[in-house]
Amino acid sequence: MSMTAEPIVEAVGLTVDFASAKGPIRAVSGVDLSLKPGETLALLGESGSGKSVSLRALMRLHPSSAKIGGSVRVDGRDVLAMSARELSAYRGKIVSMIFQDPGLAFDPVYRIGDQIAEAVMRHERVSRAEARKRALELFERVRIPSPERRLDNYPHEMSGGMRQRAMIALALACRPKVLLADEPTTALDATVQIQVLLLLRELQREFGLAIVFVTHDVGVAVEIADRIAVMYAGRIVESGPCADVIRNAAHPYTRGLLSSRSHGALGKDERLKAIPGSPPDLAAPPPGCAFGPRCESFAEVCGSAMPDNVVVSSSHIARCVRLAIRNSSQPGG
Repeated sequence: MSMTAEPIVEAVGLTVDFASAKGPIRAVSGVDLSLKPGETLALLGESGSGKSVSLRALMRLHPSSAKIGGSVRVDGRDVLAMSARELSAYRGKIVSMIFQDPGLAFDPVYRIGDQIAEAVMRHERVSRAEARKRALELFERVRIPSPERRLDNYPHEMSGGMRQRAMIALALACRPKVLLADEPTTALDATVQIQVLLLLRELQREFGLAIVFVTHDVGVAVEIADRIAVMYAGRIVESGPCADVIRNAAHPYTRGLLSSRSHGALGKDERLKAIPGSPPDLAAPPPGCAFGPRCESFAEVCGSAMPDNVVVSSSHIARCVRLAIRNSSQPGG
């Protein structure tokens, strides 16, 4: 990880609102993100917690009907103020994205090599032959077997793991500074998943990439991340260095995610411990702490006050009312 003081990605007070029949829905609420070159931040949480919505906001991929608020600066540029032309130059060249489903990245009626070459030619003044050479080099770099032949494959002619590698090649085609990965290993079997994670770490070291990695899998977050931000109901409820968050989880939701994780084969009478209840309806969120209705430590104060961030230790914070009360009652608190 780079020790560069200046972050390459900095979002402050990020909000994303969508229109619905029930009225406006705030899918992301007051999210702060900071990422340095060469660093990996994992956004961890259940489906519907706002992880992917936050990620897409960094690239302005939401429909025009969505309202994005707060501040988003990437490589010193104000993303929310960019024109359509500026966004076209920004996407792929400064920030690129790996989708969970490679079908979102590739057009099924064109050869994959042609699509990667087209992306290169869109951002750089190179010939088609030079762009295809770049695509071949990338296929070799992500270890696709018989790379020259595979360039002429259509997406359906590749296995899931190979398409995922091809999508990584596409994402790196224009040498971006920031890589956004939206659950890129979820649909892969365990062996291929490990291979893709190792590949991403290797490519990060080689290219100096900053990576934001969305996942619901604690094990994947531990494997890939320098820092973890745990999201629930559109907010970051805990964040800090990976080791601190995993070893000293301070928020009840984070502890629930950790306890629901399988560490190996289960015995005959063993069961995974699930977090009770379901995530809240964002069209009508509960008052106070959104996790309150599912929290085993719920107290009356949790239902009336929106938690503020509480310092757990250096660079480690959590948003919990009971934690704030406990800290304030300690000597020196």
